[in-house]
Order: sequence, then C-alpha cells, then structure tokens
Amino acid sequence: MPAVVVVGTQWGDEGKGKATDQLGQGVDYVVKFNGGNNAGHTVVIDGEAFAFHLLPAGVLTPGVTPVIGNGVVVDLEVLFQEIDEITSRGKDASALRISANAHLIPSYNRVMDRTTERFLGARQLGTTGRGIGPTYADKMNRVGLRVQDLFDESILRQKVHSALAQKNSLLLKVFNRPAIDPDAVADELLSYADRVRPMVVDASLMLNQALDAGKTVLFEAGQATMLDIDHGTYPFVTSSNPTAGGACTGTGVGPTRIDAVVGVVKAYTTRVGEGPFPTELDDAMGERLRAEGGEYGVTTGRPRRCGWHDAVVTRYAARVNGLTDLVMTKLDVLTGHETIPVCVAYDVDGEVTSEMPLTQTDFHHAKPVYEELPGWSEDITGVRDFADLPAAARDYVLRIEELAGCRVSAIGVGPGREATITRHRLLG
Repeated sequence: MPAVVVVGTQWGDEGKGKATDQLGQGVDYVVKFNGGNNAGHTVVIDGEAFAFHLLPAGVLTPGVTPVIGNGVVVDLEVLFQEIDEITSRGKDASALRISANAHLIPSYNRVMDRTTERFLGARQLGTTGRGIGPTYADKMNRVGLRVQDLFDESILRQKVHSALAQKNSLLLKVFNRPAIDPDAVADELLSYADRVRPMVVDASLMLNQALDAGKTVLFEAGQATMLDIDHGTYPFVTSSNPTAGGACTGTGVGPTRIDAVVGVVKAYTTRVGEGPFPTELDDAMGERLRAEGGEYGVTTGRPRRCGWHDAVVTRYAARVNGLTDLVMTKLDVLTGHETIPVCVAYDVDGEVTSEMPLTQTDFHHAKPVYEELPGWSEDITGVRDFADLPAAARDYVLRIEELAGCRVSAIGVGPGREATITRHRLLG
C-alpha cells in the first residue's frame, strides 16, 4: 500500500499529527500537501511533546523524508524557527525537502490578514492571522511569490513591488494603516535563500519516482474536511483543500496512485474559530470535555469549542474523502460518563435528516438528534487490545463505525505513540 492519505474528518484538531507520526514509522516519505502554519499538531515521543505548525510530522522519524508540497504556503521565519527548535532538542531536520512551486507567505500578508479580520468586526471569520488566506488569494490572483523566486532576485523584487502597489493603496486609503516598504520585504525573504536552497526540489517528480520504486508515501493534510474551502462550512473555512483530493493537487501525484485514505476522527467533536457547530456544549459538560481533553489550539492557544460526536459529519467526511479507514482518537477522554450522546441526525425546522443539509442556512439551524449510549468508568489508557476494552467502550466504537459506514482501524487511548489499539493494519 504505497500511497496513503491522512485527513481530518471534523473541524481539525482530531489528532492527525499523532496518527501521521505513528504511520510515519513505516513509510519512506511524509508529505504535507495543504495549508501553512495556521494549524498545529502535537506529537509525544517518550513523554516529550513536540508541537509542529509547518513541518510534516515525519520529520521526527529517522529514515523518513519529510516533504512540503506545492499546495502548502510557507512562512520561512516559522519554518526555520521550527527547524532550530527541534535541532536544539537533538532531532535532525536535514532530510526536509520543499517543492519549488510552494508559495511563500510574505510579511505583508500577515498584516493584511490581521487588518481585514479586524475590519470585519462582528462578521469575523476567526482566522489565525498568519497570512494564510491572503497568500492563497495572491496565488489565485497570480501575484503570489513562490519558493523558486528566492533564487532570482530581480523577479522576486518585481513581484513584491507589483503585489504591494495594490495592497499599500488598501492599507493607506481604506484601513488607514502605513504603507509597507517593498524592498524591505524582498530583503527579508532573500535573506533565507541560501539556507533554503538545498531543500528545494521538484516534489512531483521525486514523489512519483519514489512510488515507481515501490516506496511508501504518506500524504498529511492540515486542518480538516469541515474546513475545506469547497466542502466545509463556508465561509468559516480555511483557504485550501484539506480533503483527499487536495493530496493530488497539492503534490503533483495523480489520483490513480492513491491506495488508501485514512480519516482521523475524535471520539467527540471540537472546533476552533467561528461558524456553526450543531453538537456544541456551551455548558459545564463542554468545559469538562475541554479540560479533560486538553482542548486548546496548538497554534493559537485558543480554547476549542467542544461537543458530542457528530456522526452526520463523520459520514459526510467518509463520502467526500472516499475513506477506507478511520482512526479514532481520545476515546479515553470519554471515560467516566454514565451515558454518552451521539448525534445521529439533524432536526432542521421540524424535518429530520441523517445527511448534511443542502444549504449553510439549514446547517446553521440544525439541531442534533441524539442517541444515548452507555458509558464506562474503567481506566482504558493502558489497554492495547480491542477485546480488553470495557464492553461499553467497544460498543461505542462499533456504533460510530456503523454510523460512519467506514471501519475504525485504530483507537487512541492516550497521548503517547504507544497508546493505540490496532484493529486493522493501515499499511501493508
């Protein structure tokens, strides 16, 4: 099974980093194919936590080549901060490779992101302010900067001047902010050129050649299905495609080469930022899930909105991504509940549906229809075999599997690499 895509099935923060890290121990390449440093994931190795925002999870695994694909937007300052951080802790990042076609996040797009978000007032989207959206907008408007531009100073300066001609007009005349010096921006970007040069490759060629040679490639999504620019809860979404199709467009590897698509799903549901969230618990139970699950954003530190598992969303994600497997995370967080509700359908203005509503308006008004499942009180963090879980915990997993229409192949019962129950092999 040489090509495997890992995606989030909810609104992010499902534990994709841990899943990718675990799978990454048995692969040759781990490729980040979308997003930037607007999301983060935490990997725990031997009790030591590593937080990543831009680097692929596989960077910690010896023998794995981590790759940043063309679908990613790269903040060079953040990239080298992360490399320096893990290097200072005894880890080697020298194997990292970056697509020459990946777009750069210039400092002016961070300014534009924060400025326009404030300007929206009550209509804010809840962006991280990292410049992701404006950089993808520049990409589509064909005024973006790519990694390869670092190696042609004249071209880079022309592109920066061209982009800022419009943005400075907006800053001065609309937002009443000072203009940005294009040469200072170009100088900052060029200062990274020599350091980044050895990492830059034709990622599409490299990955296709690897697959031709029988190597195993893992494609890692940032964010998640419900944040997809096309398939998520628009406009409260990210600016890229974190669904399985994005693995192809974000790397230059064709869809016929993908062998499996693994969806990571939390045993309950969380969301960071604005937008509808049918199962949200705005009460003491939501606070309990947040506290016991450590639900705070890796990138922003923002408290995550928490709610019960939404099987409608999971089933939708299975369809949109063509999932072959699910990895369930944080099952241990649900320990100690007498009963555990699971959303199996929505009530939209008196009509019950088990599928995603057609319109955003209907989704906004959707009320969850719950099915109550028995809880369990036993500590499951040390369990490594599915048969050893309490009967209620097994039944919970099997019910989620049934509702999703996709097998649950692995279950996380704690934060560490080893705290996983494997029901079906995901590789080989």
